[in-house]
Amino acid sequence: DTKNAKTIDELGLRPRGIMEGLFRGRDYKPYALNILMRNEIIRHTEDGRLYLSEDKLMESGLERGVQYRRY
Repeated sequence: DTKNAKTIDELGLRPRGIMEGLFRGRDYKPYALNILMRNEIIRHTEDGRLYLSEDKLMESGLERGVQYRRY
């Protein structure tokens, strides 16, 4: 909830710089964060800190994990 909200820096989700991106693999965390925010699973406070909405997570079904089918 909002009392446990953290900044992007505290969560280690700050986008990489250009030079750092050249020497490391692709970072999908900012993309995943954006998807979770659009679906209101991750919410933000007025001062920009982020927190997980457990209710929205339970509604989404993501807490059960992703199951892959073999063809």
